[in-house]
Amino acid sequence: MGAGTGATAVLLALLAILPPSARGLDRGEFPPGFLFGAATSAYQVEGAYLEDGKGLNNWDVFTHAYPGNVVDGRNADVTDDHYHRYMEDVDIMHKLGVNSYRFSISWARILPSGRLGGVNPAGIAFYNRLITALLQKGIEPFVTLHHFDLPHELETRYGSWLGTGIREEFAYYADVCFHAFGDRVKFWTTFNEPNLFTKFEYMLGAYPPNRCSAPFGPCNSGDSQREPYVAAHNIIMSHAAAVDNYKKNYQVKQGGSIGIVISMKYYEPLTNTTEDILAAQRALAFEIHWFLDPIFFGEYPKEMREMLSSNLPEFTPAEKLLLQDKIGFIGINHYTAIYAKDCISSPCNLKTYEGNAMVFATGERDGVQIGKSTALFGFYDVPEGMELIIKYVSQRYGNTPIYIAENGYSQQSSNNMEHMINDVGRVNYLRGYLSSISSAIRRGANVRGYFVWSLIDNFEWLFGFTVRFGLYHVDLATQKRTPKMSAEWYRDFLTGSELVEKVQDLRADS
Repeated sequence: MGAGTGATAVLLALLAILPPSARGLDRGEFPPGFLFGAATSAYQVEGAYLEDGKGLNNWDVFTHAYPGNVVDGRNADVTDDHYHRYMEDVDIMHKLGVNSYRFSISWARILPSGRLGGVNPAGIAFYNRLITALLQKGIEPFVTLHHFDLPHELETRYGSWLGTGIREEFAYYADVCFHAFGDRVKFWTTFNEPNLFTKFEYMLGAYPPNRCSAPFGPCNSGDSQREPYVAAHNIIMSHAAAVDNYKKNYQVKQGGSIGIVISMKYYEPLTNTTEDILAAQRALAFEIHWFLDPIFFGEYPKEMREMLSSNLPEFTPAEKLLLQDKIGFIGINHYTAIYAKDCISSPCNLKTYEGNAMVFATGERDGVQIGKSTALFGFYDVPEGMELIIKYVSQRYGNTPIYIAENGYSQQSSNNMEHMINDVGRVNYLRGYLSSISSAIRRGANVRGYFVWSLIDNFEWLFGFTVRFGLYHVDLATQKRTPKMSAEWYRDFLTGSELVEKVQDLRADS
């Protein structure tokens, strides 16, 4: 592992204390053709933020203009330097044994100024090189068009997703990508976690363009009760337009599939009261139904209409027509389960992610946490939540194919290399959640793939580099990638090896 004999001895000891359940998961429990991969996103790993014609994106400007909004004051100008080191990272994936890689395309690298500024050939060339390298190693590209970052000029022109003109911009961008890469890319997602980033952008005001209103924050402008839903409406229709184009002009020839990725906590009622049961239902409506109900049913959920009234847009007849049959699969990003407390019957803090649903989320009930804590506040190790969320989505949306597009464990960043490498907590987390997926599949769920977040430690948005999700540790000074115990475990799982064999090999080496 490159950490010396002392680290090897520690690794051996830690492997020995893993519970038996962490050693027994079998890849054979999953269907043939199941995609096992790891995930990243463009802004978080690429770096090269102004190279080869790339334009500034919203996060470039945000992290430079307001560095205090990121915990460690840093940015992703270089981050993991994946733009220059992608061949090394593809080799890492190949050795890991994954058969798919989920990554996003930088919109500003393809269209630096949007559709009116022209296509950047160097950006097209980079992703062609990456896709070719993956396919040569037998790794299926699983491509996201939008993962939080967009050209800064479009933020200026439209307020990011507030102006209806952004729909045409996204449709054009998607078409450029389908045309350039679709002969080799068979899995597309339009958006990553639009239900999350719209809240952070327009309700909480924490992400660019930093718009919000009381009680959520002291932004210079915004309306937290209305703008998240205006932005979401434009995103939903942008998704529908891109999928319509793909299905009509590309899908038959290219043979691919297209979906959307939604962030999903599983909300459990804090108590068995009617109020908290209804609160959990509202939280799920504002989390999941918000985006998927329009795509499947042509309407927003009734819980949202009742809470938001005229602040929730209406779909026109033409929009409803465009929305029909606009999904090939559902991507689920799931990290945690959490309790939901009603805030209608009794006052509570509403300056939170669930505030507009009149719900307060908490990880504790009667002094007991819902699961083991991780480095991120509000994220707990609750593996049974994975099966519950899969079951919930499968039942509501007709057993549509599901891909677990993100699932991962956060570590607090540390200069103690042995501490970072010996990530027993992540091994137990991944094993538990994969076991939960296996159980869901045995019970009939149509789950077709799983992607660990993330392949390598990277820039984690407002947390900068203070938390690490990677299977591989990245030394930001040297860019050296070092496999963690979780990478060893995932590789053993994917290749059919047993941890006990790995222990024997390590003993022989030492």
